[in-house]
Amino acid sequence: MQTTSTRALAAAAAFTIGLTLAGCSTTNTSSPDTSSSDSSSSESSSSVASHNGQDVMFTQQMLPHHQQAVEMSDMLLAKGSGVEADVVTLAKQIKAEQAPEITTMTGWLKSWNEPTQMPSTSGMDHPSMSGMMSDSDMQDLQDASPRDAGKLYLEQMIQHHTSAVDMARTDFTKGKNADTVALAKSIVTSQTEQITQMRDMLASK
Repeated sequence: MQTTSTRALAAAAAFTIGLTLAGCSTTNTSSPDTSSSDSSSSESSSSVASHNGQDVMFTQQMLPHHQQAVEMSDMLLAKGSGVEADVVTLAKQIKAEQAPEITTMTGWLKSWNEPTQMPSTSGMDHPSMSGMMSDSDMQDLQDASPRDAGKLYLEQMIQHHTSAVDMARTDFTKGKNADTVALAKSIVTSQTEQITQMRDMLASK
């Protein structure tokens, strides 16, 4: 009788231990899934919070601004050897700086699921955005002789750069995204220097 009782107690104890281990196993298996879900949620929130409306507006405005600057530079460079050498050098520099930034800004907007053009300016003429050349301005540059094109290019680009600097200053004071703020600061520095350079060039002509 004692042996049967002992065996019964041992079996009961083994069954209890088995249940306990199974319970622990279930708990441990579910923990990583919960942690992974929390991590994904946190990363998603962090991504959404990485920029604000000012960053989007700055990028949407600066993108066509850069595109027009490159277009103006291409117009000037297409005129050939009749344009003064210092203006040609500046046009090449502006194009080399701004063309890669166009690609970068387009990438930012796509990653944010934002359109590359502001809805409020869709279908509107360029002058609706401060500092942009009108179609008439662009035609004047296109039609100018190589001799006159250099001076006109400088005059137009000073206006163009001035508005870009104003937009950039707003972004690095109100923007949230580190990349757009860094670009804005770079634009202020480089284009302010170029404005001074272009004014000096005009004064010497």
